[in-house]
Amino acid sequence: MSLAAPVHESLEEEDLPKVSGYVSARERGFRTAASRWRSAGARLDRFAGAVFILPAVLVILAFSIFPLLASLYVSLARLSFSEGGVELKFVGFDNYAKLLVGIDHVHFLGLAGPLTPVSVAVLLAGAALIAFWLYRYSRDQARSVGGFAGRIVVALGAGTLLWLVVTTVMSSGRPGTLVVTVVYVGVDVTVQYLLGLGLALLVVQHLPGRRFFRVVFLLPMMITPVGVAYLFRMLTDTSKGPLYPLWVRFGLTDVSWVTNPWGARLAVMIGDVWQWTPFIFIVLLAAIETLPHELVEAAVVDGANRWQVFWRITFPLILPASSTVVLIRLIEGFKIVDLPNVLTNGGPGTATESLTLHAYTIWRALDIGGSAAVAYMLLIVVTFVGVSYVNLFRRRVTAMA
Repeated sequence: MSLAAPVHESLEEEDLPKVSGYVSARERGFRTAASRWRSAGARLDRFAGAVFILPAVLVILAFSIFPLLASLYVSLARLSFSEGGVELKFVGFDNYAKLLVGIDHVHFLGLAGPLTPVSVAVLLAGAALIAFWLYRYSRDQARSVGGFAGRIVVALGAGTLLWLVVTTVMSSGRPGTLVVTVVYVGVDVTVQYLLGLGLALLVVQHLPGRRFFRVVFLLPMMITPVGVAYLFRMLTDTSKGPLYPLWVRFGLTDVSWVTNPWGARLAVMIGDVWQWTPFIFIVLLAAIETLPHELVEAAVVDGANRWQVFWRITFPLILPASSTVVLIRLIEGFKIVDLPNVLTNGGPGTATESLTLHAYTIWRALDIGGSAAVAYMLLIVVTFVGVSYVNLFRRRVTAMA
């Protein structure tokens, strides 16, 4: 009896794993480790996105955010040379006050001239349009306090820009670099869009040589802005250059583009239009070629002419692409610097200086704080124009599409 008991007990221990629900110590250890690994893996999955995005965030902080903040401090300081190095002295908003109401007021904002009947009519028409726009939004069912406040800010900014343009351009005044840049952007983007749209509509027609012209129209965009500036510098030289026989033929050898302020500005705008119209052309061409042909064919069957097909079908369908490419050109247009710098050197006087060239010339004079202040004023203007355009126009166009 005493020998049988241990054998029975040992058999019972061997049969224990066969019992339902029994878990050995080794299996319990494996399950515990697996659960720990799963929880650790879940935590890693939660942080995986941040880990992968972190390098890009660090690059943006290093090359965008930090210089932006550093230049903001520089715009609030004044550079002075001292023994052993350079000293930046904090002066607050003195650099901005110098641009708006100080000694650089005329250079930056311009010199207002006396109002004429035409300028008064333009101001009244602009004020009436702004007031009608605000009144229309106030009657909208979807209005909000925030939306109305934003529109008031936009109205004040647009009214200020309109006042500056009218009193300095449409009178005997002198426009500053801010007004000159706004004129560049407004004229250039408008002409570029109209020409690009016209060329895109022309190329999609079944005309002989259309593939050749698709390539030719893109060539100006492939040239660097400095190369375009030197090209137009030769073309506008009436004393020599490739167009000299043409100037002799029309008796224009004694006429100089760059000695007249508006002639010089016109030369800069023509060069910019020539270079960047292909960009709008290629984007609109791609948008037109992706339109469904069934809509156009159905409209033609219903008796619509070409103008009706364009205005009722083609133009509304390419509005999203149009709004995007116009936004890109608005932002890029404010940064124009190569053409006025190389073509006219900002002259005559400061007639063709853009805001970017203004900041560069001040920087060359070692007024680092003033240059940074001009750059930040440019940033404010571009942000105001871009945000207003997106909120008031592009979102509505995208919703319509």
